[in-house]
Amino acid sequence: MTELELSWTVPTWGLLLIAAGAIALLLFMIMKLRIHAFLALITVSLLTAIATGVPANQIVPTMTSGFGSTLASVALLVGLGAMLGRMIETSGGAQVLTDALIKAFGEKRAPLALAVASLLMGFPIFFDAGLVVMLPIIFAVARRLGGSVLLYAFPSAIAFSTMHIFVPPHPGPVAATEFIGADVGLVVLIGLVVAIPTWFVAGVLWGRFVGRKFDIPVPEILAGRAGDEAGDEFRSTPKLRTIVFLLLLPLVLIFINTGLNALATAGVVSLDDPLIQSLRVLGETPVALLITVVAAIGLLGWKPKKKPSLIETILDSALGPVCAIILITGAGGMFGGVLRASGIGNAIADSLDALGLPVIVAGFLIASIVRVAQGSATVALTTAAALLQPVVAADNSFNAVELVAIVLALAAGSVIASHVNDSGFWLVSRFLGMDTKTTLKTWTVAQSLMALVGFALAFAIFLIAGLF
Repeated sequence: MTELELSWTVPTWGLLLIAAGAIALLLFMIMKLRIHAFLALITVSLLTAIATGVPANQIVPTMTSGFGSTLASVALLVGLGAMLGRMIETSGGAQVLTDALIKAFGEKRAPLALAVASLLMGFPIFFDAGLVVMLPIIFAVARRLGGSVLLYAFPSAIAFSTMHIFVPPHPGPVAATEFIGADVGLVVLIGLVVAIPTWFVAGVLWGRFVGRKFDIPVPEILAGRAGDEAGDEFRSTPKLRTIVFLLLLPLVLIFINTGLNALATAGVVSLDDPLIQSLRVLGETPVALLITVVAAIGLLGWKPKKKPSLIETILDSALGPVCAIILITGAGGMFGGVLRASGIGNAIADSLDALGLPVIVAGFLIASIVRVAQGSATVALTTAAALLQPVVAADNSFNAVELVAIVLALAAGSVIASHVNDSGFWLVSRFLGMDTKTTLKTWTVAQSLMALVGFALAFAIFLIAGLF
């Protein structure tokens, strides 16, 4: 959305107070008054737009723009992912893969095996799409082994988040790499050096802690319930290779897209080539998931000769439970969109930029505060990178590794303190069956750990690189 001409100008300190007050009001409405998160987010978004001076005739368009842009990226992924997950779960495929994992790695290592698989999947696939695809398997392992679902879900969820934030070809680090002028190949290599220890601390170690502290039962959102006749009739116990194929298919398709983008950046292929364009379309995440759902219908429905009406019932039953997740996630995007339109992110960034801090520290702080203020990690990362671009360009003393460290420090700041203005916060909260307070205590802290560990590693790399 383009920048608005506000009805009145609010100083930076006033914007900070409005943002803090809006977040406090939202938490009060959800946690104390027990107002549904969807209604609370819409109400606070409206009040925030009025308070920050959004013109009356632009208030609703500003709200719907943030809502719509979030749904554009989330609704298709969640809907298609839920359909795929429902078929894998109901057919017995999730149980087949769970049995294979436990047999291969043992009960104690099964959650770690899931997390490592998520790290690999997280290289080409976005956070939300990867999480939705993996959840049926995570839930099946959790049901089999017992204990809080957080023990199994957090290592995988943080794996997807870590790869999404630190490693190209994801959009945030790619944009920051271009702004700062770093080498994308080095960002990938050093990004992995930062991402893996960060995932281990925030995902594995923190996941174990919260899994023992918070006993969250395995949600039934992607599974059939007892007495579900359609689910029982659909069960066919597919072969392991069928389930592995269905999980790898979207990964391969999306990897084709991201690989072609990387080759185009390197000048090896041209994006104007019709064949390249067609292959890239197949690898777009919604298209890749659509192809995978159709493949699942064929392999789990048509091949075992299930009735078309039964397949339709199973697919339809997947959408109802995720509607609330989609709407709440969209409303979270609406709140973040209103805060962005108010100009709070740019105002804070400009103020911090004037403090004269070391470039890597200033970048981390700018990205962190913009992230906390408006919710979007990608916006926080690109805003901070754009502000640092002239500073970095004017200083020829940075070597190639130092430039990469600056990019990774910005990425670390952009993920800190995911909370109620972040659509990803609501996605995790609702899919894992956590209330807002518990999500703040678990997911928000995990994302902050990611930021702090990632920045510490990036800063250490920056200092070591400066010695040479």
